Amino acid sequence: MAATSYLTPTQSYAAGALFGLALNQAQIHRTHPLGLYTAEEPADERTSSGSSSDSVSEDPELWVHQKSGLLRPVFEFLEIDSSAWSGLEETTGYSPAKHHVGAFLRLLSEESGDNSSQRADLELALSKAIDVTALSMEKDSESSKSKREKHLEYEHECREKLSNAEVQSSSEAADVHLVPETDSNMSDDKDAHLGSMTKMDEKPIEEVTMLSYRRKVTVLYLLLSACLADTRDDNKKCSRRRKGYDARHRVALRLLATWLDIKWAKMEAIEVMVACSAMALAKEKESKGGEGKQSSERKWAKWKRGGIIGAAAITGGALMAVTGGLAAPAIAAGLSALAPTLGTLIPVIGASGFAAAASAAGTVAGSVAVAASFGAAGAGLTGSKMARRVGGVDEFEFKAIGENHNQGRLAVEILVSGLVFDEEDFLRPWEGQIDNLERYVVQWESKNLIAVSTAIQDWLTSSLALQLMKQGAMMTVLSTLLTALAWPAVLLAATDFIDSKWTIAVDRSDKAGKLLAEVLLNGLQGNRPVTLVGYSLGARVIFKCLQFLAETEHDAELIERVVLLGAPISIKDENWEAARKMVAGRFVNAYSKNDWTLGVAFRASLLTQGLAGIQPINIPGIENVDVTDLIEGHSSYLWATQEILDQLELDTYYPVFRSTLCKQ
Repeated sequence: MAATSYLTPTQSYAAGALFGLALNQAQIHRTHPLGLYTAEEPADERTSSGSSSDSVSEDPELWVHQKSGLLRPVFEFLEIDSSAWSGLEETTGYSPAKHHVGAFLRLLSEESGDNSSQRADLELALSKAIDVTALSMEKDSESSKSKREKHLEYEHECREKLSNAEVQSSSEAADVHLVPETDSNMSDDKDAHLGSMTKMDEKPIEEVTMLSYRRKVTVLYLLLSACLADTRDDNKKCSRRRKGYDARHRVALRLLATWLDIKWAKMEAIEVMVACSAMALAKEKESKGGEGKQSSERKWAKWKRGGIIGAAAITGGALMAVTGGLAAPAIAAGLSALAPTLGTLIPVIGASGFAAAASAAGTVAGSVAVAASFGAAGAGLTGSKMARRVGGVDEFEFKAIGENHNQGRLAVEILVSGLVFDEEDFLRPWEGQIDNLERYVVQWESKNLIAVSTAIQDWLTSSLALQLMKQGAMMTVLSTLLTALAWPAVLLAATDFIDSKWTIAVDRSDKAGKLLAEVLLNGLQGNRPVTLVGYSLGARVIFKCLQFLAETEHDAELIERVVLLGAPISIKDENWEAARKMVAGRFVNAYSKNDWTLGVAFRASLLTQGLAGIQPINIPGIENVDVTDLIEGHSSYLWATQEILDQLELDTYYPVFRSTLCKQ
């Protein structure tokens, strides 16, 4: 049996319950992030319109509801008695997690005399494989140093190229506080707390010390496998639109890893191992290609009895789509290294099966054959050019960046620049980043973006602009945006020539956002959770993407995290609640109070009260981060984005921004 190879029935029950609690808490934390509130949350906190319901069965918007398709397949995989499912759903859906987590951890720590020695051996082998994989994924210090040095060179180049009065004016305005006391920034006190917070306020769960490291990582491995091995047939009662790695599942696993005090890097290693085992099975199946459906089902049963379910399930003889772009020499090396350990743990594949997959992965033909078994449609992101699918968009292309491609990463990051002076500005702001995601940048509408960026820069260096800056007129830009007052005539006349280019760029960003949403809905990223990060008009592309996803009635199954930096998005005129609902985990709005350049460019929306790039947004669940100390002017996002992302520590579950590390 799948679960009982590692866990007793009682332990499987506890593991399923803990995952259900984490899934429900992750949904609650979208509007009540950990650490933002000191007051204790009500025990009957709800996350949907069905807040008056007395039963999970009456509240289908809950992630733990049967209709979501997120929890019951996990119970089925763990072979929990079906008669207990509804009771588990009720417990995880409407009970405060803190009242139950400790109890289920205690159940998980209990040992049984039956086959306990065999389970201990399995746990030991699995934990060693995880440690080896995690070690192999650690970034080389020399490589990291080189990336940082190159990023510093880029910053120096940008500062020389863009040297103008914007920086001077920004420094002069540093002591001016322009954000009025309106309802749009009623949460300033909470935001200040967030800015200084460096760790979660809650203490570790005491019972977690009762669990061995081996048991913890084994449970996480089984739960990830359960999330991915959804073998259900099409179920009309289930609202889950696709199989694969759901963003809501990944956020719940992130929270559970926090409860278990397991570093997220270990969980990422588990993800790679799962991808390796799925890839090995795909190759092993390919080598015996004549098998029919019945034989495939027998193999599936054998694989479950072997004790590990990888990232794929066999349904009707076909491998479930999970990832895109696997099977290259890089992952071949990983398969070879893991072959002895995983071969023992997965008898149906065996060490020879992993070795065969590694050999095939090292060839071009093998790479294509095995990669085709995974989830990216066509050639995946880097093979897709989406130009002209939406009227007026002439350029929209994904470019791979970083070192994690073809290495079995089960999560994707898409990065969108929005202020560019030449094509290298699409990539270079992101090159210093160090993480374990498979990363892509979007190159979009470069002609229009370069035109508007250059127009703004030309205006900033004009004699009229310099004179207005000396007169302090730029502070009027911000104050009028925040209070919906009219601009002085002299400012309106001075910025007329920016308007046409800016209006075109905004229109293109809105259409590019729709294109990005179409890409994600079509699964070109593989069925993997996506993190979206963008600055300036790139942040607007992401926001419009979320809005379009909301119109399709999808929930947060696709997007795990979002970071918007210096976003030219109005606060009053946009549906931020709908955008927030599309994101399973953290949603960050980074703003600079003195970014008057953004105000100048955004002046087409004269009646807009509030602008996300210069002030906080009073929407539950959005982390507002004041980066004024890091942003000298709007162009600073070209080189400061990397430092902001470092200080956000996105791999933590709870809100973090280490403002104490800001430049003085």
